[in-house]
Amino acid sequence: MSLNSPTYWAEHAWRNGTVEHGVVLATGPGGRIAGVTPGVPSPPAGAVPLRGLTVPGLADAHSHAFHRALRGGAQLGGGTFWTWRAGMYELAARLTPDTVLALARAVYAELALAGVTAVGEFHYVHHRPDGRPYANPHAMAEALIAAAAQAGIRITLLDTCYLAAGFGREPEPPQRRFSDGTAARWAERAAALHAAHDGQAGAEGDVRVGAAIHSVRAVPAPALATVAEWAAARAAPLHVHLSEQPAENEDCLRAHGCTPAALLAEHGALGPGTTAVHATHLGAADIALLGRTGTRVCLCPTTERDLADGIGPAGPLRRAGSPLCLGSDSHAVIDLFEEARALELHERLRTLTRGHFTATELLRAAGEEGHAALGRPDCGRLEAGCRADFTTVALDTVRTAGPDARLAAETVVFAATAADVRHTVVGGRHLVREGVHQLVPDVPGALRRAIAAVRAGR
Repeated sequence: MSLNSPTYWAEHAWRNGTVEHGVVLATGPGGRIAGVTPGVPSPPAGAVPLRGLTVPGLADAHSHAFHRALRGGAQLGGGTFWTWRAGMYELAARLTPDTVLALARAVYAELALAGVTAVGEFHYVHHRPDGRPYANPHAMAEALIAAAAQAGIRITLLDTCYLAAGFGREPEPPQRRFSDGTAARWAERAAALHAAHDGQAGAEGDVRVGAAIHSVRAVPAPALATVAEWAAARAAPLHVHLSEQPAENEDCLRAHGCTPAALLAEHGALGPGTTAVHATHLGAADIALLGRTGTRVCLCPTTERDLADGIGPAGPLRRAGSPLCLGSDSHAVIDLFEEARALELHERLRTLTRGHFTATELLRAAGEEGHAALGRPDCGRLEAGCRADFTTVALDTVRTAGPDARLAAETVVFAATAADVRHTVVGGRHLVREGVHQLVPDVPGALRRAIAAVRAGR
C-alpha cells in the first residue's frame, strides 16, 4: 500500500489551542505542510479523510527501547527502583545489535500506533558485555537508527556518557558495556556518530544525534563539562537523568556538598538546550534554578509510578519557567495521552486541588515541547512550513463517544488511550492507516518474536 498521500482532510483538527472543523492539510516537498485550510465541510477529491480529532504528532522525549522486554515480568514481587534495576541489568547483558534492531523496530512501531512521530532514545548500551567495543563501535546506535527508519518515525539518538557506578566508584560488571572509559573517548566516539548520522534523511524519517549525561552518579564531575561542551559546540540536544531517586541527592550532597541540579549548573550543563529527565525529588532552590536557566524537564509519569520513584513537581516547575515534555521511558505503558493527563492528575493528588493544566497545555507537552527537547523546532504544530507529522484520534469509541466536538481536546487528553489512535502521518506519509502500521503490519507478532529472542540471548 502506498504511503504517499499528499493531501488530508481532518474532520476536526487541534490548532493553536482551538478545535477547528473540516481542515485540509496539504503536504509538499520535503514532507512539510504546504497549506492549511479550515472550514471545508467534506473531503475534497483525492484527499484522505481523517475521522476524529487530528493533533500534531506526539513526541516521546525519553525512551529506553530495550526496557519494553521487561513489561509484565517486572510486576512480579516487590522492591524498589534499585531491585528493578538489577533485573534491567540482566536484560541489558543479553542484548546484541541484531536483537536491539528487531526489538527497537517493534517498539517504535508500537509508538507509531500510539500517535508518536518522533522518539528520543537515551542510549547507553554501547559495547560488548565485557566492555570491549564492537568492530563497528556504532553497531548498537546504528541498530536503533535503522529501527526507527524501518518503523517510519523520527529519532533523536541521545548518545549517553556513562563512566561510573556511583560517586568515586568504577563501573560494576553489568555496567562495563555502558562505559567508554573516559569522557574524552566518549566524545570521540560520539563525534564520529554525529558526523555520520546527524541530519541524515531517509525515506521514512530523519535522524538527529544528541548527547546525554546518564546522571551525576554515572559521570564524574570533571567530565560533566566535556559532555555539555560537546553538545553546545554542535547545537545538539543534551539530556540528563536528574534526581530520580532520593539516594542520588543524598550521595551527591556527601560527595560534593550540593544537589545534583546545582552540580550540573556549576559545570555548565543546564540551560535551554538541556532537558532534565524525571526531576522527581527537587527542593525549592533546584526548581528555581531549573526555571531560571530555562532548562526543560521531561516527566515520565507511568514509569515514575511503576518504579515507585514518586510524583514530580510538575506544577512548580512549570510556574518557575521550565518547559515540560513527556516520555514513556521504560515502556511499562506506551500511551502519551496517559502520560499527559498524569501531569494534571498527579498534581491533583499532590495538592488536593483541580485545574493545574489545561488540555491545550498537556497536548503541547505531549507534542510541541517534546519535539523542541529533541532538537526539532519545526515539528509539533499544524502550520504551513512545519513537518507534516500528525495523528488522528477516534471520537466514536467507548472512551471518547458522547462529548460535543468542541470538547474534543479535553476528551482526547482525559479519556482517550493509545488504542483510540486511527491514523499517524510522518513527513506526509500515511504510516498508520485505520490502526494498521503500513511498514510493520503485525506489530504484536514483531514484539513477541523480538522479546523472545532477547530473552533467549540470540
